[in-house]
Amino acid sequence: MSLRNTLLATTLLALPITAAQAQQVNGLYIGAGAGVNWLQDADLSATGQLGQSLAASGRSTRGDISFDMGWVGVVSLGYGFGNGVRAEIEGSYRENEVDQISGFGGTTNATGKARSYGVMANALYDFDLGLNFGGFSFQPYVGVGAGYVWREFDNVRANVLGGQVRTDGTDGRFAYQAIAGASVPLTAWAPGLAFTAEYRFMGTLEHKLDTSSGGGSFTVSRGDTRSENYNHSILLGIRYAFGQTPPPPPVVAPAAPVVQAPAPARTYLVFFDFDRADLTDRARQIIADAAQNSTRVQTTRIEVAGHADRAGTPQYNQRLSERRAAAVASELERQGVARGNISVQAFGESRPLVATADGVREPQNRRVEIVLR
Repeated sequence: MSLRNTLLATTLLALPITAAQAQQVNGLYIGAGAGVNWLQDADLSATGQLGQSLAASGRSTRGDISFDMGWVGVVSLGYGFGNGVRAEIEGSYRENEVDQISGFGGTTNATGKARSYGVMANALYDFDLGLNFGGFSFQPYVGVGAGYVWREFDNVRANVLGGQVRTDGTDGRFAYQAIAGASVPLTAWAPGLAFTAEYRFMGTLEHKLDTSSGGGSFTVSRGDTRSENYNHSILLGIRYAFGQTPPPPPVVAPAAPVVQAPAPARTYLVFFDFDRADLTDRARQIIADAAQNSTRVQTTRIEVAGHADRAGTPQYNQRLSERRAAAVASELERQGVARGNISVQAFGESRPLVATADGVREPQNRRVEIVLR
């Protein structure tokens, strides 16, 4: 299968989805993924009786083995700590067809399969960057892992010195890997559900596999072949986190009634949708009223204060309240208010209008207060 066809096939697997805002994983989760695997060309080193026979015939005892593109499958069980850090146990399986073997005095086509399967312990970190493109929220992550992987050569055969050399066997070694990926929440389908796409590099220490031969100018009843094992994989998958809070039902803006305090405070409240800092039509009407009234009364200063609810981390909510306050201040300027008369502040989740527990989405706390002084 060509690389172009493989990428097309994996693209078709990504069915249309409804995206939601990313949240840090907090608690137990499971995951699974599948994709394509490139097994890097590996150095071979013939030892034992096979190496002695090759050396005696004047041939090299070293060679190189190449592989066709194969496939990979991964399942994982993990735990998220709510701050971006995750830890998981992973089981994986990779399989590639052997293409050819070069060296040992020539180049020849080969047959057989190479497999890798094992268990890894991974540590990962999800970045809370608030990325949103075209209505889709993306949460990138990176990770590293270590564990134990068995490499299997299944009936790998090639012609050498007029005879056939066959490698069969399994050998386990220490393994390590690096992970880079991104998740897209699918909470519209189920709370805690996310689509994942990632790249993985996995390597192991050098494996030692049994080798035998027959025919030609020599016969080896038993020998060894040492082989490297480096894999590059691209996977698409699904992750499900248990016990996640479902998103609130859609609310027609404004999310809460407009409350205007009596003089002298003259306070206007502008409400926002969950994890959003853009202004609705109703929000623009409220800001326009505040701008017009600021010219009718003796106003010396207009205070703009941004707030957020307690869903998400305090750091992210602080940045979100800053964006909301900036959006309101820009609209006041557009309505004719001088920038020098506007004071902008952001309080994140520290000053809720309605007191809630951590992690609770409260529409009345997602607001910007405009106060005419």
